Amino acid sequence: MEPAIQLSFQSGGKKPRRRVSFNRGGRGEAKRPALLLAAVGGAETERDETAAAASSGFSGALGAPGPAMAAPCLEDPSLERHFKGHRDAVTCVDFSLNTKQLASGSMDSCLMVWHMKPQSRAYRFAGHKDTVTCVNFSPSGHLLASGSRDKTVRIWVPNVKGESTMFRAHTATVRSIHFCSDGQSFVTASDDKTVKVWSTHRQKFLFSLSQHINWVRCAKFSPDGRLIVSASDDKTVKVWDKTSRECVHSYCEHGSFVTYVDFHPSGTCIAAAGMDNTVKVWDVRTHRLLQHYQLHSAAVNALSFHPSGNYLVTASSDSTLKILDLMEGRLLYTLHGHQGPATTVAFSRTGEYFASGGSDEQVMVWKSNFDVVNYGEVPRVQRPPATLASSSRTLSEVDSPVPPDRGRSQESMQSQPQEPVSIPQTLTSMLEHIVGQLDVLTQTVSILEQRLTLTEDKLKQCLENQQLIMQRTPP
Repeated sequence: MEPAIQLSFQSGGKKPRRRVSFNRGGRGEAKRPALLLAAVGGAETERDETAAAASSGFSGALGAPGPAMAAPCLEDPSLERHFKGHRDAVTCVDFSLNTKQLASGSMDSCLMVWHMKPQSRAYRFAGHKDTVTCVNFSPSGHLLASGSRDKTVRIWVPNVKGESTMFRAHTATVRSIHFCSDGQSFVTASDDKTVKVWSTHRQKFLFSLSQHINWVRCAKFSPDGRLIVSASDDKTVKVWDKTSRECVHSYCEHGSFVTYVDFHPSGTCIAAAGMDNTVKVWDVRTHRLLQHYQLHSAAVNALSFHPSGNYLVTASSDSTLKILDLMEGRLLYTLHGHQGPATTVAFSRTGEYFASGGSDEQVMVWKSNFDVVNYGEVPRVQRPPATLASSSRTLSEVDSPVPPDRGRSQESMQSQPQEPVSIPQTLTSMLEHIVGQLDVLTQTVSILEQRLTLTEDKLKQCLENQQLIMQRTPP
C-alpha cells in the first residue's frame, strides 16, 4: 500500500506547524465503481474498473485490479491558509466572485467574512438567533445570503457595517440558499419539506415547490437558471422547471438521506452526495446514472464542481476531502486536514482555490494546482462527464496519466511565448483604490435600487387600497 505523503505548512508568525496528510489516488486507495458513460453515437458502454486491489466495500461489479496511476496534476493541492474565529462547528463556506472574500457560517450563530488579503481583519455578522446553516454570495459579490435554524433568511451587504434584511416564510430550519446566475432571485430549502424561490430586490417570497415528503437538505439553480435541483431526506433528488413549477424528474437511487446536490458547470449533469457514503452523477437530459463513487467511509456532507467541470471535491464525516477526476472517473487525492468531520467544501469562482470547514471550528483554504491553464478561460471549456468517453476507448487510454485533449491544451499554452509585464507599484495601488471605490458605489446603487423597489411596491399598495375605499364608498 502506498504510504501517505506527509506535508507540513507554516502559517505565519510563531504559530505551531500544522500537518496535513495527502493520499495520492492509486494503489491501495479505493476501488472505483462501475461507470456508465454515454457513447458518441447515443449507445452506452458499462465499464467495470478499479484503482486498487484492496477492498473498499463497494457492492457493484468490479474489474480486475489495475496498476497504480499517477495523478495528471503538475503539483499537489496545497494548504494556503486556515482561519480560526468561529466558536463552534463550521457548517458552510462560499467565495465571492473576485475571490477576495470568503464567507463561512457556524453553529455559533455567526457569519464570518474572511479577507484573502494577508493581515486583513475579518467581519463577524451577528443577526441569526441559531445555527447558520448556509451562505452564498450573489453573482456580483455585492450581496451575501444566509439561512439559519431560526427559520429565517438574511441578505447582507458584506462590508464593515454588515447591514442585513430578513426574509421569513419557512416554518422550519433553512438548510440551503443559492442565488440564480442573474442575481434576480434565490432558492432556499428547508426542513418544512419545501423549496422556495424569492425575489432578491423586491425582497419577497415568490412561490414554493412542495413534492418532497421529508426534510429538504439542499436546492440549487442550474447555470442558466431554468431548472432547480433539490435533495431530501426522503432519499430522492428532484429536478424542477422554474417556469412551470413542475417536477420534471425524480432520482431515487440513493439508499439513505441525500445531503447535497449541485449542477455541473455545463448544466447537463448533477452530482449528489448521501448519508450512504456515496456520490452519484446523473445526466439531466437522459436521466441516466453516469458515475457512482463509494470512496468515503462515512456520510458525504458536501461537494463542489471545479469551474472547468473536470474535477469534483467532496467533504465527509470521515474527516477527509477527496478530489475526483471526472474525465477519467477516478480518485486523484485524499486530503487529511480537519480534526473530526469535514462538513463543507466549495471551489472559488475561478477554481484556483477551494475552501473547507469542519467540526474543528476551522476554515481551511487550499490552492488547487490542478491545470496549467488560464483560469479566466475555464468557463469556456466546460464539458459534462457523459460526453468524455466513447465505446471505442480502451482501458489503457482511460488509465493514461494525461488525457489527450488536456495534454494538447497544455502544449498549446506552453508553446506561446509569454513576456513578463511589470506594473509600477504606485499605479497598482491607485487601480486597487479605484476598484475599491467602484465596489462601494455599486453596493450603494444596489441598496438604492432595493429601497426604490420597496417604495414602488408600497405606493402600488396604497393606490390599490385607495381604489378599494373609493369603490366601497357610496356615491
